[in-house]
Amino acid sequence: MKMLRPLALAAALLAPLAAGNAAGRPDHGLTALAGIERGEWTLRAADGTSRSICISDPQVLLQLQHRGVTCTRFVVEDGSSGGRVTYNCPGIGNGATRVVVETPRLVRVESQGISRGLPFSFEYEGRRTRACR
Repeated sequence: MKMLRPLALAAALLAPLAAGNAAGRPDHGLTALAGIERGEWTLRAADGTSRSICISDPQVLLQLQHRGVTCTRFVVEDGSSGGRVTYNCPGIGNGATRVVVETPRLVRVESQGISRGLPFSFEYEGRRTRACR
């Protein structure tokens, strides 16, 4: 009987890791981002400024401020229409990003954090505009 308690405890501790879409887990990306279209996207801020990026991997939206940097991400919330992650980029900064997928061609991205010692905060509406050039 005493041997079953540690096994039951171990099973209880490992169960959340087996649940692929569970919130509060190391990063494997956000489920909702798998459904967006690949291609060139225009990200428009509330002040009217915009930027374009080619998205071949939609998970890039989670780290727009730290694109191309290897960071450790943690999924805080994951759902069929979006979610939230936090991330840490050793020696460079960190951030927290929330993504809402409205349609496969329309997303909303909010992110804030620290980059190279300075704070950042932005909100974008992203629309797929065409195929990448």
